[in-house]
Amino acid sequence: MRQTFVGHGASRGSALGRARVRLPHVLEVVEEHIPAKRVEGEIARLHAAIATVRGEMFALRERLHGALAHEVGEFLDLHSLLLDDPELLQGLDELIRTGRYSADYALRLQRDRIASVFQTMDDAYFRSRVDDIDQVIGRVHAALHRRDAGMPGVAGEILVTDNVAPAEIAQLQAQGVMAIVTTTGSILSHSAILARSLHLPLVVGADGALQKINDGDVLAVDGATGNVILEPDANDLRAHRGRVRDLARERKQLHRLRREPTRTIDGVDIKLYANAESRDDVAEAHALGAAGVGLYRTEFLFLQRNELPDEEEQFRVYRDVVLGMTGRAVTIRTLDLGADKADRTGLALRDEPNPALGLRGVRLSLARAGLLEAQLRALVRASGYGPLRILLPMISTREEVRAVRAALRRVMHELREQGHAIADQIPLGAMIEVPAAAIALPAFIGSVDFLSIGTNDLVQYLLAADRNNEALTSLYTPLHPAVIRLVRNVIQLAHKRGKPVAMCGEMAGDAHFAPMLLALGLMEFSLHPGTLLELRRTIRHCDLAQLQSRAPALLRARDRAGIEEWIAQNAPVLQP
Repeated sequence: MRQTFVGHGASRGSALGRARVRLPHVLEVVEEHIPAKRVEGEIARLHAAIATVRGEMFALRERLHGALAHEVGEFLDLHSLLLDDPELLQGLDELIRTGRYSADYALRLQRDRIASVFQTMDDAYFRSRVDDIDQVIGRVHAALHRRDAGMPGVAGEILVTDNVAPAEIAQLQAQGVMAIVTTTGSILSHSAILARSLHLPLVVGADGALQKINDGDVLAVDGATGNVILEPDANDLRAHRGRVRDLARERKQLHRLRREPTRTIDGVDIKLYANAESRDDVAEAHALGAAGVGLYRTEFLFLQRNELPDEEEQFRVYRDVVLGMTGRAVTIRTLDLGADKADRTGLALRDEPNPALGLRGVRLSLARAGLLEAQLRALVRASGYGPLRILLPMISTREEVRAVRAALRRVMHELREQGHAIADQIPLGAMIEVPAAAIALPAFIGSVDFLSIGTNDLVQYLLAADRNNEALTSLYTPLHPAVIRLVRNVIQLAHKRGKPVAMCGEMAGDAHFAPMLLALGLMEFSLHPGTLLELRRTIRHCDLAQLQSRAPALLRARDRAGIEEWIAQNAPVLQP
């Protein structure tokens, strides 16, 4: 019987297929004891399963690249670290040897033991790591029985589940899953961001779907509206075919914009830069006509390895990025690594009580003088091959900028003395992602050459709301009046002082927000290459002068609803 479930559209697209239901993960294993003669064989069987899972995650990590590798790799690296955790492994061996438990039941006991410790912690970040433990234990349990690690789904199916981890998204798409429907989740989560990057339809928060949908049921999923229809009728099928045709036509239209300027109706050119992390990203950005690279992440050089990359290795990577943009500006961010990222090099601190507020970003670089010097030397050497800018993450004080500036001057002098051909000047910029930096900007804007607003962290720090905490979905939003006003203040001050200012957070890549950001005065956007053409199309249908004349009404909005109403009233009509 036809039934409609209304969720939140997290990734556009239309899908029609049979449902594959995955119930919430619970490791239901009965207590089982084994005879003494089976103990060593059971331990070997368990270790083989762990090795299999470790190999699967490594293979997936190797297939990923660019921004996708950055987001997914962070979770895969964390899961790999959990698999290598001596406490986990020794505890499992001990349970099998002393308790004579089967490998399955030992997994269950060890999972419950570790989860209970995490759940009693005061810090919400560590409490949330229970999901990662379940993911890892579930994969190992599945490998013990030579089953897919908890990810049902074949070509043509639609996965219906309670939630989906970021590390699963790429693998699910590779398996041929057409769409995903979850009963929980946020449109701003890592999983949602990845689904949009992969153009995989995703609906989150579809309440009741797990209770009413069964394996094999036919579903029609609209990733734009969030509607999920069980056993669609003739009208639903016609609507689905229409959406598919519209999306195909839209892709063709967007493809034609690759060589078109990003110019508003009233003739103002807007700069669209690309966020990148690999040669593939850089090549795609170049092919789409990006003005340059607005954010090149360097973390991938440091993750999933046991030693730090030296100056020469970093130099070759940075040089190739600069060469790949053939004279267009490249902005490379210094290492943004902290305890919230899986790090095997020993660089980031372990067991920080609150990693999001810990020794990360520029703080870590300044605390490790050798690390900063090696990266600066590599960057300065790469500047000899084309325009390069250096961007500092997690800036909160003027002293941090001045310290890096002094180190940069010293490195440039040394390299010139050593005979290297380097740029005469290398612009040094600051990420505005800590509220203190945004508020104190008048005091240190003279120390930087440009700014980049990182809205992902700025929003969660300003609102004290973790974007991955589902309980705070309604609170975490870039459409909070405080966010809008703070962004406006940063942009205005930058323009007044003649400093270029871009936005490189997720907000910049959402075409829905483009009119609002233009009204606030933003003239430079940096975003994932996959959404660049969609943003270009929207901007080409905007009248900049008209939008900016309506900015006062936007700034008077007292709540999210008022801002959303302004956006709806000023959305451009997109012509074919």
